[in-house]
Amino acid sequence: MRILILSDIHANLQALEASLEAAPAYDLAVNLGDVVGYGASPDEVVKASRSLGNIFVRGNHDKAASGISDARDFNPIAAAAIRWTGENLSAENLAWLKALPQGPLPVEGETGIQLVHGSPRDEDEYLMYEQDAHAILAGIQVPATFFGHTHVQGAFAGNEGPTRFISPRYKDARKIETFEFELQTDKKYLINPGSVGQPRDGDWRAAFLVFDSPSRMATFYRVPYDVKSAQQSILAAKLPERLAIRLGEGR
Repeated sequence: MRILILSDIHANLQALEASLEAAPAYDLAVNLGDVVGYGASPDEVVKASRSLGNIFVRGNHDKAASGISDARDFNPIAAAAIRWTGENLSAENLAWLKALPQGPLPVEGETGIQLVHGSPRDEDEYLMYEQDAHAILAGIQVPATFFGHTHVQGAFAGNEGPTRFISPRYKDARKIETFEFELQTDKKYLINPGSVGQPRDGDWRAAFLVFDSPSRMATFYRVPYDVKSAQQSILAAKLPERLAIRLGEGR
């Protein structure tokens, strides 16, 4: 099965549309959460995301925007965007966000895969460092866990020995680029497809992943999109200017 894995779209319609246009044929689409927040097109992005399929785990921005949690732990800019999002989502889409399930979530027919937003032990955990990844990998049996939340594309790989981070290598930020790696049978993996709508790894391009389960091949994608249009939408909505600026920085 070829699985399209999206995460952290954050209401960036332009980035989502470019990603879907660049994606190869796939059998199943899954979403690792934070469909909304930060960006200026929450209803449009929820509608587009729902049209792709029904396998989602909830993110912290999804929870806050729908009222499951509050924005107390968010920085002031993120909190302002959450308040705006809650006020500008339709009642139907708010209810849909509120009903999203908590990870880990299995993928039917794929016994070696699970989906989370933050990490398998805490849906809100930021999984950034090899020592934290090592502890998680030691405690799970599932070979491949796909996670988001950090907005940093890459994968932690390990088992009995040291855990290492696999960082995709690209050459030209003006183009669509891919980076492939094969999952080894003697290792377990924590794999982040990166953020579609607000990357924070220094590359402004939209990020996603395609996983081919028979070959165990993971393909990372980076896709240029109309970032200026996304920025203009944020400014037109009178959201904080910093949310527009950072799209061009990939930070």
